[in-house]
Amino acid sequence: MNQPTPAIVAQSAVHRLPRLMLLLFCAAYVLPGFIGREPWKNADIMALGYMLELAHGRAEWLAPELLGQPPEFDALLPYWMGAWAVRLAPAWIAPDFAARIPFIALLVLTLLATWYGAYYLARTPRAQPVPFAFGGEALPTDYARAIADGALLALIACLGLAQLSHETTPALAQLGFTALTFYGMAALPYRLAVPIASMAVGMVGLGLSGAPAMAALFAVGGAILHMTDPPDDGVSDARGSRGTAIVVALSLLAAVVALSLGMWEWRLTPTAFDSPREWRSVARLLVWFTWPAWPLALWTVWRWRRQLGHRHVALPLWFAMVSLATAILSPNSDRALLLSLPPLAALAAFALPTFQRSASALIDWFTLLFFSGCALVIWVIWISLQTGVPAKPAANVFKLAPGFTPSFALVPFIAALVATLAWIALVRWRTKRSRHAIWKSMVLPAAGAALGWLLIMTLWLPALDYARSYAPVVNVLKQRMDAPGCVEVFGLTRAQIAALRFHGDMDLRMATAPSTCPWLVAAEDLQGSVSMAFNARQWSLVAKIPRPTDKRDNLLLYRKH
Repeated sequence: MNQPTPAIVAQSAVHRLPRLMLLLFCAAYVLPGFIGREPWKNADIMALGYMLELAHGRAEWLAPELLGQPPEFDALLPYWMGAWAVRLAPAWIAPDFAARIPFIALLVLTLLATWYGAYYLARTPRAQPVPFAFGGEALPTDYARAIADGALLALIACLGLAQLSHETTPALAQLGFTALTFYGMAALPYRLAVPIASMAVGMVGLGLSGAPAMAALFAVGGAILHMTDPPDDGVSDARGSRGTAIVVALSLLAAVVALSLGMWEWRLTPTAFDSPREWRSVARLLVWFTWPAWPLALWTVWRWRRQLGHRHVALPLWFAMVSLATAILSPNSDRALLLSLPPLAALAAFALPTFQRSASALIDWFTLLFFSGCALVIWVIWISLQTGVPAKPAANVFKLAPGFTPSFALVPFIAALVATLAWIALVRWRTKRSRHAIWKSMVLPAAGAALGWLLIMTLWLPALDYARSYAPVVNVLKQRMDAPGCVEVFGLTRAQIAALRFHGDMDLRMATAPSTCPWLVAAEDLQGSVSMAFNARQWSLVAKIPRPTDKRDNLLLYRKH
């Protein structure tokens, strides 16, 4: 016997979220961070370095290297995508922005796949709200659309999505391919061609982006659900055992591709969190990174606890559990946790039709105060940098980033001002409208997250580029090199090597004895090792190049006699 659904939703509560508003949310979230900024340390500039090596023919496509060093993040497809984009882009497009173009597409696909995945899960009969005695309950399609709107807004609202989803790294590729796999399994009972293509691209992409085991685990859960809980209104060719066979076949295809290219390796470290301090650190990461989706997801699990075995709850819960377990066992917890956000957002959306008005009002007021306060702080610090009034915020910035010179840019200022005015108008709209749609509780969190990210990537971008880019260090280094020539490097990280390649356009070599280049760049903490590894009488220290915001990144420049 079917268990009763906790959703009691009238047709008046599922009217459409204005599409223009939704598109503005997405555009305000996707574009800032990809446009106008420098590559940041460490993963962003490091990944770009491998892409440029492939694009310029200095590395093998099946074994990317940077001066003989393989990537820290085992993957192939993300580096290929960036390298292909650099090679295909016209000369007037900067290489770093060209490499970001496929990753912009991946973030857009993530948002689309999350919306459509939640939509098809909400279409299932067991996810529908309680029918009213005299009619008036939400229509299935309208209800599914409202749930999907809430899922997309919940995803945009997640605090941990902002930075990592705007970097050209394998983590963003894994996020996009996870979302495609999630959509494919959610939609397969209702469609064939697009979900099958989506799952094929998603699982193969995960395998070539460093997560083949996660693709296999996603497929296991999806195959079991297709066998045990096929929706009654699905397409017969994609239900039951046939749907299971499709999922299994695609997962085997992904496994074969990953194995053939040597990508199937065990990368998890079960002993990575032996101390209580490390566990507390992971717990704090889980709390803020997945906010506000995680409390809503927990509420969904509780309110829909009698339907945990049905696909609209079980599928996103399985994806989220696999991602959370991987994050706990992975050395890069934040990047692994990124993959949990689409399924957590879908789970969070199913909490919305079970809320009371008091809970929605609490979310609205908390969000209003939090994001309005954040926007005010961002503006005050920017005004202080531009005018010196008030003096304390600018002094704190100059203390954290010594040598930084503020600048004014008209276009970013206008974008920030328009976004702030739009936030004020949205708050007025949200507080004045009397009609209660189930997605309205997520409007202010999503808009606030988009506003905060846009303000940071416009008003604070010069300071962030100065603090997080290697460009200032490399520019000073080039100025101290009065004669061109190849440069040997000793003890530098992959990110530093990639920065010297990109920002300095230097002909780099790994340091050897005897040396073949007139210049040597070494890490400051290896100054004693330089004199031991090389003939000290052949080299003279020209300059110590400090990194203003990180003393551990200081470089030493030597010249050969």
